[in-house]
Amino acid sequence: MALAKTAIVGIGATEQGEIPGQSANQIAVRAAVEALRDSGIPKAQVDGLITCKPPRSAEGAGVDEDIGQLLGINPRFASTLEYGACAFSIHLAAAAISAGLATTVLLTYGTNQRSSKASFAVPVGGGSDWARLCGFVHVAGPAAMAARRHMHLYHTTEEQLGWVSVAQREWAMDNPIAIFREPMTIDDYLAAPYVVAPLRRPDLTMISDGGAAVVMTRADRVTEFKSKPIYILGMAQQSALRGDQNQDKLMRPWIKDIATKIYSQTGLGPADIDLAYLQDATSVWVLQMLEWYGFCPEGEAGPFLEEGHTRPGGSLPVNTNGGQLSECYMWNWMHLYEAVRQLRGECGSRQIHGAEVALHAQTHDFFKGAASILSVSNI
Repeated sequence: MALAKTAIVGIGATEQGEIPGQSANQIAVRAAVEALRDSGIPKAQVDGLITCKPPRSAEGAGVDEDIGQLLGINPRFASTLEYGACAFSIHLAAAAISAGLATTVLLTYGTNQRSSKASFAVPVGGGSDWARLCGFVHVAGPAAMAARRHMHLYHTTEEQLGWVSVAQREWAMDNPIAIFREPMTIDDYLAAPYVVAPLRRPDLTMISDGGAAVVMTRADRVTEFKSKPIYILGMAQQSALRGDQNQDKLMRPWIKDIATKIYSQTGLGPADIDLAYLQDATSVWVLQMLEWYGFCPEGEAGPFLEEGHTRPGGSLPVNTNGGQLSECYMWNWMHLYEAVRQLRGECGSRQIHGAEVALHAQTHDFFKGAASILSVSNI
């Protein structure tokens, strides 16, 4: 296995929840300042900038030209991702560094979608006109169908699905920046009303304000930074852009292609992963990814969850920050923030001792996905 080419050498985040009176770009800049402080380098040494547009945001939010001006930097490489969720952004940064377009890249994301009352009552991804005709005006609709499909094929129960949300709430209770920290038992979950059956409110992410940022550099430069480096051992992506033309679209079997690629690339497998950060706009995504990334056999995620493997003290800590279901809605950026902090040993009472390897995985609903494997050592 080849040595890692890139590493994360700085992270930063703002408070999460509601940040009234601040634009998305102002929040992104605050997070960037924290990440630069964590890395220990002056902003003049940043020669790459990657930003992304928050979903349902105001015009101009997340654009590199505006954020660069607010930061007061002139990087030689700068780009904005229209769909700039975290995993895709760090892959672009790694590609830019590997291509020699930049040596030190600052990635930053900020959103005020809660305080600005952004509406998410719209179809997701391509084919939105057709989705609208079916009444799918929110991700909850197709996600509920995906849950029903899993239940039909494998006899998964609502209670088993509920353990995704309950486990993540248990992690969030130990996370001081999490939005939802009140206790939630499986009985509490089952008593919650449906939003779109079989999904309840705890199965769906909240909408929140917040910012997060990352500093990445070449792996051979990590000694120039003050923080403990976290190496990116491997990356993989896969799209499913044909949408409804793809076989068994609801189950998203193409995620297995990402897993196959990244395990082959790194020489690692599910048994080598100490921590899993699985993007969770809905609980169903976690259910599916547990199977496709090989943490349990296909069709057995329900019993795997019910047995408590993802809960505190379980065999596979998943989303130890509480994820998007309990911590905040940050397009997987805070999952990465938590993964880095866990690998550095900075998470206090929820710290997973001895953790050395983490999987950071993301999907854009039914249309594409990306994953990275992070490690404390460049193995």
